Amino acid sequence: MLTQATFDAQLLNLKPDPESARYLLAVSGGVDSMVLLYLFSHSNLEFEVAHVNYRLRGVDSDADQRIVEEFCAKHHLTLHVYEVGDHDGKPANSVQLWARELRYGFFRKIQIQSDLQYIVTAHHLNDQLETFIINLSRASGLNGLSGIPSNENGILRPLLNFTKNDIYDFAAQRSIQFGEDVSNSKNDYLRNFIRNEIAHRLLETNTGFLPNFSRTIHYLDQAKDFIHEQISAVEDEIISHSDDSILIDREKFGQQSDFVKFEILRKLGFDSATEVQKIVAAEKGKCFKSADYILTVDRNHLILNAIDSQEFEPKKIIITSDALKNPASISLRTFLPAEILPQPDFSWEFDADQLQFPLKLRHRLAGDVFFPVGMAGSKKVAKFFKDEKIPIFAQRKMWLMCDGDDNILGVIPIRQDRRFAADHNAKNIISVHF
Repeated sequence: MLTQATFDAQLLNLKPDPESARYLLAVSGGVDSMVLLYLFSHSNLEFEVAHVNYRLRGVDSDADQRIVEEFCAKHHLTLHVYEVGDHDGKPANSVQLWARELRYGFFRKIQIQSDLQYIVTAHHLNDQLETFIINLSRASGLNGLSGIPSNENGILRPLLNFTKNDIYDFAAQRSIQFGEDVSNSKNDYLRNFIRNEIAHRLLETNTGFLPNFSRTIHYLDQAKDFIHEQISAVEDEIISHSDDSILIDREKFGQQSDFVKFEILRKLGFDSATEVQKIVAAEKGKCFKSADYILTVDRNHLILNAIDSQEFEPKKIIITSDALKNPASISLRTFLPAEILPQPDFSWEFDADQLQFPLKLRHRLAGDVFFPVGMAGSKKVAKFFKDEKIPIFAQRKMWLMCDGDDNILGVIPIRQDRRFAADHNAKNIISVHF
């Protein structure tokens, strides 16, 4: 049951000292996010509100915006609104992905400018079920089946343990105004079809279906974390590096279970169980190839070399002080491989007066530390990679953006360093596009 007390308790589970942080609430104007907004407005927390008007539903989109604006005005809340225009280039297909990338780019920009530690969304237990079914249909493995994370990458989802009916009941009890998206009743998108045709029927089979599902998701999430920790420990024991090569101790690798062998090699692109068996049984000198790596069987090691290891220099200068203009704009798409860059593009903005030039790109070095947006204090880049569950094989290919003093400006394209981010006081801004 959703009450102010149960909500506060859930938030406390996600953030043990919630009063110590500042939040950005993603509010669409629908019942889920308006209830979230109401709950936050009745908590002793500092927060701001963000709304995106995609202009996809005509007057209904504008009505949702007015609902959010009126609530924020009544409660004297800071509101940020982004109204989508022609320049945002709405695609003919993949509209949901485009909308997601657009709003999170907007949220991250506000987060930096307003020094907010967390983004908060209104995902709930029914969303969790729909995501589980989608991932099940895509054979996404344990990671997908463990559901939407409640606290990951600076995003909190404190309503995940509450049902849609809980949220509707709470809105009715408090007379909370909200908008209804009539397009949700249409089966134009996969999620809508699953919500209306599949999840609905599952819920009819058993009144305890959602509580039981919630417990199952919790167990799967714990199992996923345990398995990742165990496999990571195995990787630390049997994997080493030599120059540009990854070395897997052949004897120790052979002692692992078939599941662990597969999980380790899967990260390298060898995702066929039959191929993994051939690698394990192969004689010295045998070679195998994935999309990213060439694997050579040696007497004592499996030796892996990235196919594109010679494609880029270890360091690239991207802009000097002589080339700096106000405002300056840089596109990293001319420097970096396309496969590591997101679609659609987004940008980081830096205060040029805080930087030393030239700006450059390089791979991680031992002892690298940065100050990630959305996190308190500093963090070793190696620990950041581990917490973000970036495979050890992929870490060596990650690029860092640095200034002339080798201060890390961000891990591309995952997280910007907050020390050098442009805020409202910045006079000279560099916009870096991905």
